[in-house]
Amino acid sequence: MTTDETTAAHAGYVQPEVDVRALTELLDGEYAEVRDLVRANLVTHASVLEEADELDIDTFRERVRERVVEMAATGQTGMGFPRRYGGGDDIGASIAAFETLAFGDLSVLVKVGVQFGLFGGAILHLGTVRHHDAYLPDLVTGKLMGCFAMTETGHGSNVQALGTVARYDAAAQEFVITTEGEQARKDYIGNAARHGEVAVVFAQLEVGGKPEGVHAFVVPIRVGGEVAPGVDIEDDGRKMGLNGVDNGRIRFDGVRVPREALLNRFADVTPEGVYTSPIDNPDRRFFTMLGTLVQGRVSVGGAGVSSAKVALAVATKYALRRRQFPASSQGDEQLLLDYGLHQRRLLPLIARTYALHFAQDVVRTQLHDVFSGTGDDPQARRLLESRAAGTKALGTWHATRVVQECREACGGAGYLAVNRFAALKADSDIFTTFEGDNHVLLQLVAKGLLTHYASEFEDLDQLGMVRYVTNLAVETVIEKTSAHKLLERVRDLLPGGDEWDQEAGLLDSEYQLAMVRYREEHMLAGLARRLKRGIDQKRDPGVVFSQVQDHVIAVAHAHVERLVLEAFVERVRALPDGGNKVALGLLCDLFALSTIEADRAWFMEHGRLTVQRSKAISREVNGLCRKVRPLAGDLVDAWGIPSEMLRAPDLVG
Repeated sequence: MTTDETTAAHAGYVQPEVDVRALTELLDGEYAEVRDLVRANLVTHASVLEEADELDIDTFRERVRERVVEMAATGQTGMGFPRRYGGGDDIGASIAAFETLAFGDLSVLVKVGVQFGLFGGAILHLGTVRHHDAYLPDLVTGKLMGCFAMTETGHGSNVQALGTVARYDAAAQEFVITTEGEQARKDYIGNAARHGEVAVVFAQLEVGGKPEGVHAFVVPIRVGGEVAPGVDIEDDGRKMGLNGVDNGRIRFDGVRVPREALLNRFADVTPEGVYTSPIDNPDRRFFTMLGTLVQGRVSVGGAGVSSAKVALAVATKYALRRRQFPASSQGDEQLLLDYGLHQRRLLPLIARTYALHFAQDVVRTQLHDVFSGTGDDPQARRLLESRAAGTKALGTWHATRVVQECREACGGAGYLAVNRFAALKADSDIFTTFEGDNHVLLQLVAKGLLTHYASEFEDLDQLGMVRYVTNLAVETVIEKTSAHKLLERVRDLLPGGDEWDQEAGLLDSEYQLAMVRYREEHMLAGLARRLKRGIDQKRDPGVVFSQVQDHVIAVAHAHVERLVLEAFVERVRALPDGGNKVALGLLCDLFALSTIEADRAWFMEHGRLTVQRSKAISREVNGLCRKVRPLAGDLVDAWGIPSEMLRAPDLVG
């Protein structure tokens, strides 16, 4: 179509009216009351945003600790713990609270995550009643501060290779915790440098000289405010951001803890020194243990989406009040958001943020169902682990991209610390490697796709996954995809059969879904072939996997984008007719087509787009941006971010 024809095609379009309050209620969902409590607490403690720039690091850390304890007193941080210990018995509510807390200062958010998510979650999910009774009552109130001591200087993502050792002394009925060299020191540990009194320490268990793999132990690191004997703690010092969190390094020199210090939900050691576990396979035991900690990834993914919302709210509001250059020689200066380029910069990001919000709803619900027991089985846990990993990766990468784009979209004003972006950029950047490096997480997603979540899933490292896949007939993987059928479906959805240059049909969600499904399944089949070919050539499985890692990441990324689009489409379809459904439908189309456009090289290489149809998609994206532009203010207002959290007087007034 020509420009005039495109304009004529949209001439009958009626702009929808957005009911902001109703849209906020939709986004808040079943946890609206929880989110409102967090919003109120954020407003009460809004001063911490200014204090982050004004206070020295020690004072700032103390202020953040005070805010966390004050919030704990309202119940917002303990919602995932059992009621008998002062919690709310609702893991979904705890994730929703954490997501909303990310509208505020991120040092407070991370301090909450360390204390109640990581430290508290480890006690709750890896321990038993004796640990719950001993620690949870004071932990939930913030009276007892703790650490999650997993990461080591030399071992981050590869948890199975941790160097800290816990040897059982049967005569004393104690475990002896030792840091075996500098690479085994616990590093980047939140709450360690100042406030932590107890740490959940992950270490290689040895019983009777036999290694039993990584297990978790409760170890005091301070007694009466002083560093405990045998423990050495070093402050990590200033970081790129999050300087309200006291990260530190911990070493253990023969620290003794009682036998009961082992978090023994999945394994125990008898007083005499006999190792027991209900899970015989050591690899499966390890992955089962780590699987109980998946809520950290779900939480960080949600926090990333919320950080993106803050940045987009500031940049959009600025673009609706800042004028620059007249549209004509006689006219007034034009609003930034009236420029097509500015629309292109911000509005697809708003659409993607809505899409990721709804995808986060899905993974939060899955987490709640698994941990509440309503949907807990091995297959459900595998699906949860994969979806949590993938959603976290895309959500946090999105946050990093959005914060940078929005900072630039606000020009020099966006560079001023008072206008929020400096702290937002510095504090959220860690999310891409926090709770798992995103590239490593996407490899986990791809492993699940290649093995179809087989029963062997937990037992497979990367090399095992290669062998597993290549021992199957590659056709088994390919047959489980329906790429050829999807191709037929794509063509059927296009008016005129093979007349690919027509623009009609682009806004059909079935067409959009078929395109992203085809991409995922074609990539997956191709990856299986490459792995099989490498092994058939008698090459080392490790070398084969290393050489296809780019393909592995691409498959996983395509898979998660498909899940995100499906979540968005399903949510829009379920809405009653009205202005909000129309508005979200526009955003869903914008997300889908901008996603296809961003990867159009792949679609064209594989014959799914002609040059003409690729250009038609770009024209449609531009048209959708023009339709969304009058709604932009309402769409960011619907996120319900308290004005005090935007903290950008030069940008939003």
